[in-house]
Amino acid sequence: MNAIEIRNLSKSFRGMYAVDNLNMTVPQGAIYGFIGENGSGKSTTEKLICGHLVPDGGEIKLFGKSHSDAGVRVRVGALIENAGCFPNSSVRANLMMQALNLGLENREEEIKRVLKIVRMEDNARIKFKSCSLGMKQRIGIAMALLGDPALLILDEPINGLDTDGMKIMREILVDITQNLGCTVLISSHILGELEKIATHYGIIRQGKMIQELSAEEMDARSRVFVSLKTSDMQRSAAVLKDMFYNVKQEDGCLRVYDVDDTEKIVSCLMKNGLGVCEIKKNKIGLEEYYVELMSNKEVI
Repeated sequence: MNAIEIRNLSKSFRGMYAVDNLNMTVPQGAIYGFIGENGSGKSTTEKLICGHLVPDGGEIKLFGKSHSDAGVRVRVGALIENAGCFPNSSVRANLMMQALNLGLENREEEIKRVLKIVRMEDNARIKFKSCSLGMKQRIGIAMALLGDPALLILDEPINGLDTDGMKIMREILVDITQNLGCTVLISSHILGELEKIATHYGIIRQGKMIQELSAEEMDARSRVFVSLKTSDMQRSAAVLKDMFYNVKQEDGCLRVYDVDDTEKIVSCLMKNGLGVCEIKKNKIGLEEYYVELMSNKEVI
């Protein structure tokens, strides 16, 4: 069963479509990276899934049922835009207010549970306004986890975090899926971080789903290249271009695309009196894959 199934979803504002006949499938147990530029329709889609907006048309199913079904709604937790906490209240007090709002039983135990998940069990008495950005994001996730949801929807939770904050957030999201069995839909512009945890991707542009694929499929489609540095980069590029079709100079290195035969490249350069200082095989990452896909006008 899929956690989310969306078919032909549309939403317009003042005659302009923010979401345009969108189709989307999120497998149960996935960390689904939702990718797109600003204004592509990510946040609108997430709000539609959560029931914060009413669609113009189309269908949203969560765990096989309509997203408006009361039994399904209680299985969804979300952090969209910000945590919506009272700044002068403590972390615990904010969580208690949300637990009361949700009508939860065993509220004290539930608050302790979610604080432990987000690594903030020792910070319950701190006022929300005194928390760092990373802590505030984790508090928002803790609030979304109250009631033990089966689906967690997160809008840009790692943007603006420092290296340590992003590392902690990655660990939390992996724990949520692996240990709690929760499905996570997460949007982010920090594709290098998203690549470390996502099991599936959905790439959206101008309100349309351009491509959906698993991490394994993306890895299989990613272009292979050999990266190298030589004693004369400009001359080496000219020599290699005579032998290989696609050679580019990027990030201070020469990249020979769609080739993984390092011995052949080294031999070619040595015959031309060029020494190789550094050479390694590689594949393009999520960010480069995304940029290449977005530059392809045929996918519109």
